[in-house]
Amino acid sequence: MSEVLIAGKAVQVNEEGYLTDMGQWDEAVACEIAEELNIVLGPKHMEVIHYLREQCQTGKTLNIRRIGKSGVVDIKSFYKLFPGGPLKNASRIAGIPKPASCI
Repeated sequence: MSEVLIAGKAVQVNEEGYLTDMGQWDEAVACEIAEELNIVLGPKHMEVIHYLREQCQTGKTLNIRRIGKSGVVDIKSFYKLFPGGPLKNASRIAGIPKPASCI
């Protein structure tokens, strides 16, 4: 675990760059992490990110199938919004732990 500066804030991240404290997250942090991943966040991205954070806070297991059935975004759109590993990238941007289903 190390401390890095993201969006002008000192935050704790693990070796893969995931925040270790969800309380350190805000939308500015999300935007900067997304920029690192070459993703420009729009309203739909933020809707998905807030859904993921909500699900994580309630202790629900996250996976692609659950997200596709959420009514927030379908699987095809999820892949378009977060290319190159949608659940992995979206989780990192959302400031939540890497889901167990991600390699």
